[in-house]
Amino acid sequence: MMHIKADTGVCVGSGQCVLTEPAVFDQDDDGIVVLLTDHPDGQTAAQARDAVTLCPSRALSILQE
Repeated sequence: MMHIKADTGVCVGSGQCVLTEPAVFDQDDDGIVVLLTDHPDGQTAAQARDAVTLCPSRALSILQE
C-alpha cells in the first residue's frame, strides 16, 4: 500500500500537487500542502505519484508499506 508523506517545512506552496490530484492534496491559508489522505489507491494513487514527481521543492515523498 502506498503512503504519502508531506514535509510542510520544505513546501513552497506552488500548488502543483493540488492541481494534479485534488482528492489527495490541498493547501492551507499560507499555501502549504495539506494531505487529505495519506493512503490513496487506484487512479488517485497514480495521480498522487505524478504530483510527488512534479513537486518543485521535493516536499512530497512516497513510502511503500
